Amino acid sequence: MANALSALLSTRDWLMADGATGTNLFNMGLSSGDAPEFWNVDEPGKIRALYRGAVEAGSDIFLTNSFGANASRLALHDASGRAHELSRIAAELGREVADTAGRPVIVAGSVGPTGEIMEPVGPLSHARAVEMFHETAEGLKEGGADVLWLETISAPEEFRAAAEAFALAGMPWCGTMSFDTAGRTMMGLTSDGLARLVDDLPNPPLAFGANCGVGASDLLRTVLGFAATGPDRPVIAKGNAGVPKFVEGHIHYDGTPELMAEYAVLARDAGARIIGGCCGTTPEHLRTMRKALEDTPPGPRPRLEEIVARIGPFSSDRDGSGEEAGPARKTRRRRG
Repeated sequence: MANALSALLSTRDWLMADGATGTNLFNMGLSSGDAPEFWNVDEPGKIRALYRGAVEAGSDIFLTNSFGANASRLALHDASGRAHELSRIAAELGREVADTAGRPVIVAGSVGPTGEIMEPVGPLSHARAVEMFHETAEGLKEGGADVLWLETISAPEEFRAAAEAFALAGMPWCGTMSFDTAGRTMMGLTSDGLARLVDDLPNPPLAFGANCGVGASDLLRTVLGFAATGPDRPVIAKGNAGVPKFVEGHIHYDGTPELMAEYAVLARDAGARIIGGCCGTTPEHLRTMRKALEDTPPGPRPRLEEIVARIGPFSSDRDGSGEEAGPARKTRRRRG
């Protein structure tokens, strides 16, 4: 399938994605607990500024403000019927910014998890999950997204449901999971498990990888796990700007622009072709990352010891392989 992302990847060794959505919107005045997707209608100028900040910092890809634009998450705000509308407008605003960038920029329609646990562990059926993902996908498609971007997923069943929904929408897609539980997703999947899952899908993504999680070091260890499988498609790395810490009642990410520049170069050398940031990553981080990627020649695949020496220790001793891990408790997360 011809698509803008594959076309751009064919011309470059790496592409830079964007940074955080939540962090940057909170810096613009979003209140904790509010649905960021409402700002697509209520504060469109700020959403354009969010997108433009990434583009001006050097991002080749930016994600739309639609992470929670599905019926399940919006039901928490008495807005379950607005999933299509809010997704569409998120992509329309993105299209405006990308089309005036003066260079090729990919509008990636962000699709986050439903926030529910799927059968047989939880109550969400496969059919209902497909239905919700399809509604969001159609909104993003109508709004002009170049590609759909599934992110922060923990359950393979939800990944499969989204893939089926995106096939119904006839849209190319990318997919990342969050490996935040000692090298595994909350539902127990390893980096090797995601690589195998992607290969088995009838409608596989254009690119796959990891986002969010714990810190940048942990995410790089996961990227090395992907690389070890010899993947046939590009790998995505979108790590947090440092490690989350509670400071005066809120979560703070301690990663400096210089640390994220080191992370970006290490991610490229570890095998990632699409590199960005997640929680805590601002345009300042992105500018420094872009410069480092452009100015630093490619190097050998980093060893774990080198990752620790350059950007800090791992949060756990293991990468998730060889351990028994069961489903974790249900949580509701937002992106960065």
